[in-house]
Amino acid sequence: MFDQVAAGYDRTNVVMTVGNDALWRIATTRAVAPKPGERILDLGAGTGSSSASLARSGAEVVAADFSPGMLAEGRRRHGRIRNLSFVEADATDLPFADAEFDAVTMSYSLRNVNDPKKALRELFRVTKPGGRLVINEFSTPPRGFFRGAYNFYNAQVLPRVARVAGTNGDAYDYLNESIRDWPDQKRLSAWIREAGWTDVAYRNLSFGIVALHRARKPEAA
Repeated sequence: MFDQVAAGYDRTNVVMTVGNDALWRIATTRAVAPKPGERILDLGAGTGSSSASLARSGAEVVAADFSPGMLAEGRRRHGRIRNLSFVEADATDLPFADAEFDAVTMSYSLRNVNDPKKALRELFRVTKPGGRLVINEFSTPPRGFFRGAYNFYNAQVLPRVARVAGTNGDAYDYLNESIRDWPDQKRLSAWIREAGWTDVAYRNLSFGIVALHRARKPEAA
């Protein structure tokens, strides 16, 4: 499914989020706070837009994704960035060594993993002690009126917009279902703690349409 939408994926995201995806990417990059010399894993990287943003800091960035089609599109767009590499990877069985990365991040992809709790444990495994986790994911707007309007948009408007702007309308029906069934901010925070992360916190972006979760791997881990 993701292979099929790769070519038009970024364009569709811009249309469906009314341009907010760029603001969310900036917030995620700032939360990761990449530094030259660091090694960073961007898991579920898709076409590599977030990875390219991180790589501009001078950090060595690995863009990993389960979809060969997404990775191929990412290499086409961003393959000239020397400190950015692309790796096909299963989030529940990462092909990386223990304590390999200074920071790990996922944007809008954790909910697409069959076992997200296992993915959080794998991210913990490959992160250095003291390393950082940043998860940006669709979430639950806390205000009732806005939440109702957002749910209406997801159910009634988003599929129609996706069919006009996207390359595979059925794939975006899945998008709505995955957002609807995804846990809220507090529950996801609990999952992150269960995986071993500490200093877990989150803040809402765009009234809670997405939530930016942050955590750290204990120094003694």
